[in-house]
Formats: sequence, structure tokens, C-alpha cells
Amino acid sequence: MTRQQVLDQYFIETRHKLIDIAAFLDRADRAEGEADFRLDAFRTAIKELSGKKPGRAEKVLLAFSDPTTKPIAKAHGKGACGAWSAKG
Repeated sequence: MTRQQVLDQYFIETRHKLIDIAAFLDRADRAEGEADFRLDAFRTAIKELSGKKPGRAEKVLLAFSDPTTKPIAKAHGKGACGAWSAKG
């Protein structure tokens, strides 16, 4: 696809998603409560979007991923929460 074709096909949909993200961050910032690792990971991922080098999707995914390489003996039974917490 050409750049023009990509923009014509995906711009409106992606613009909507970006506005949705802005609204989410506004709600999270207005809400009371303690700091949360998921919001920290989200903000780290957002920083990756401003670059112009290829590989942004991978860097965003890695911002939410567990960086450890040693397997754990047993999962603690928690469900997935969408981001890795160093606290476990």
C-alpha cells in the first residue's frame, strides 16, 4: 500500500483510538488512588509512539511484557492484567 492508501484506510479509525486513549488518561489522572504499575507501563509505551524508527509496535508490546528470563516454579493463580508488575 502507498502511504496515501494507508492514511485513507486507517486514519479515522486510529484517530478514534487515540482520542479514546486521551480520555482514558484524563479519567485515570482525575481519579483518586495510589500509583499503579499498569498506568506506568502505559505511559512508557506511549513514549515509544513519538519516534519515527521502525519497531514501535514491538517496543510498545515490550513496555507491557515481563522482562525476566528465568521461569517461575508455579503461577500464583492471578489472572492476566495486561502489564507486568515487578512486585509479582
